[in-house]
Amino acid sequence: MVERRLKGERELQKKYNTRKSANSFYNTQVLNFLNSEMQKFISEQEMVFISTADAKGECDASFRAGPKSFVKVLDNNTIIFPEFKGNGVMASMGNIIENPNIGLMFIDFFDSSIGLHVNGKAEIITEHQAGKLVNPIDKAKAEKDGQHKTKLWIKIEVEEAFIHCSKHIPKLQKMDKVLHWGTDDENLKGGDFFNTRECKS
Repeated sequence: MVERRLKGERELQKKYNTRKSANSFYNTQVLNFLNSEMQKFISEQEMVFISTADAKGECDASFRAGPKSFVKVLDNNTIIFPEFKGNGVMASMGNIIENPNIGLMFIDFFDSSIGLHVNGKAEIITEHQAGKLVNPIDKAKAEKDGQHKTKLWIKIEVEEAFIHCSKHIPKLQKMDKVLHWGTDDENLKGGDFFNTRECKS
């Protein structure tokens, strides 16, 4: 268990008498690396939720998606994923250059309804740097699947990984949807869904 996460947890465990169950979880479910089952789980996911914070600790949560294996496991302590074209704000990456701590939540909504927490340190690398780490066949497949070429990638050194139990995760049914990777079409991106332009005027 990473020390930076223990203090607050331990205070609350003592206050609410959950230390015994917490210790059982730490001892049986928390790893400081990705075992083979975790690696396989990540390789089968098409989405991940990420959390970052700036130097002041102000947080941001975001979402990333792609075809299976868009998040690539390089070894049992390293994963990497491409930063596809977004709205140009670069909120998550902006946080990473100030504060490398990152949390990822992989959830399989469709089969196992299990989640996997992965926490670690992130860094931004270039397409050229990523090309030395990622199998060229994987990159060719991504382009064939309709993804646009990315210029930046996120590389993460894993510090801890543990299960998010199934009991409160809904099981969903996957529906067909045409994905428009990298589009700048406002309607395809969702337009002004929340009517924010009116609030700005």
